[in-house]
Amino acid sequence: MKKFMDENFLLTTETAQKLYHEYAEVMPILDYHCHLNPQEIYEDRKYENITQVWLGGDHYKWRQMRSNGVEERFVTGDASDREKFQKWAETLEMAIGNPLYHWSHLELKQYFGYEGYLNGETAEEVWNLCNEKLAQDSMTARNLIRQSNVTLVCTTDDPVDSLEWHAKIAADENFDVQVLPTWRPDKAMYLEKPDYLTYLGKLEAVSGVKIDSFAALIEALKIRMDFFAAHGCCISDHGLAYVAYVPASAEEVEAVFAKRLSGEAVTASEEAKFKTAFMIAMGREYNKKGWAMQIHYGVKRDNNQRLFKQVGPDAGVDCIATSAPASELADFLCALDITNELPKTILYSLNPIDNAAIGTIIGCFQNDSAVGKIQHGSGWWFNDNKTGMIDQMVSLANLGLLGNFVGMLTDSRSFLSYTRHEYFRRILCELVGGWVENGEYPADWKTLEKIVKGISYNNAVRYFGFDL
Repeated sequence: MKKFMDENFLLTTETAQKLYHEYAEVMPILDYHCHLNPQEIYEDRKYENITQVWLGGDHYKWRQMRSNGVEERFVTGDASDREKFQKWAETLEMAIGNPLYHWSHLELKQYFGYEGYLNGETAEEVWNLCNEKLAQDSMTARNLIRQSNVTLVCTTDDPVDSLEWHAKIAADENFDVQVLPTWRPDKAMYLEKPDYLTYLGKLEAVSGVKIDSFAALIEALKIRMDFFAAHGCCISDHGLAYVAYVPASAEEVEAVFAKRLSGEAVTASEEAKFKTAFMIAMGREYNKKGWAMQIHYGVKRDNNQRLFKQVGPDAGVDCIATSAPASELADFLCALDITNELPKTILYSLNPIDNAAIGTIIGCFQNDSAVGKIQHGSGWWFNDNKTGMIDQMVSLANLGLLGNFVGMLTDSRSFLSYTRHEYFRRILCELVGGWVENGEYPADWKTLEKIVKGISYNNAVRYFGFDL
């Protein structure tokens, strides 16, 4: 029996162990997509206890606590932090096979030096150990980033954001990790939302453009994109239920937008036409600026309306959606490519059945403008577990070039989540090592080093063009 989570955790062959310990483990981390709060980075937040770090805003854990029958006041309610931690510890012991079990113990080991395992009985011991450690200056937000060997962080930011915290971080000579904004214009696209017109008012105020037409909306966004670019932004991100492609004339799109400006609701067909035009307009601008476009799709949000009304968005009540036909995604990319305006693009679907479709679609639009120009993004959200990561990488390897993959992203709100990169790298090395051990790829250590270091870090640096 192997020791629980020893140095060769998830690494079952000598080749996998060599790949990880000599190549992957030593590489820095480039966190090109996350939801960290830049204000907390600038202010170098210090946490009072482990519950604040682990359970505040972590809907992954909230879902499992509810699955364990935990009363909501211990999840998102007014229970004490110590009580919430106890309920999480009691939940974790039942999470066999869940990535949260591995992530949690990797975090306890790396950041707190805890070699045991967390459950209801050890909760008091772990609570005291973690809180004693968190009281030290080495555990502030900035120092957690430093000790995780992170070179660059890309947060997720709305077009109306002032980016004041990014500017302050950039001007601070005492912090040498780059923290850059990512352009996330979802609120400008979701015209079906009740507060859409209120949002447009905010966008008008920061852009100086009267948004009385679709053309004016795009002009306002272009002004804000210039502002973001001045703060180092070179990546966009879109959250979509699915990638629609319902082309319409400029007159039709303007009519849909005018209808919404008048306060009327739009139909599903009109919404699809508007969003298609919006995404094409954004894609063209990204191409002009040399930005990469990330598209996250395949999610159905806020399914439990009772809990949504109680807790709000990101409550842990989202699920995998049945994706739209892959032909629409292909047609959307083609609409940009036909005029040579398709930017570098990373596609993530929450639905794992889309892996093969994505793998075949990206191959249609690769060219010599960038290595791996169109990427199949890493296993996302419900897929960033061992099985999901393996399935995504095997599918990519079968249908494309795994060696050009830009690798893992944290996609987290927690400063302790960088162990997810370790988890990913161990799984990567086990996968590649297995192919070598089985004679499916030669023991060509020079090339294997290039592949593993590339997927771990170097490919992302090259792909996004970061100055590191």
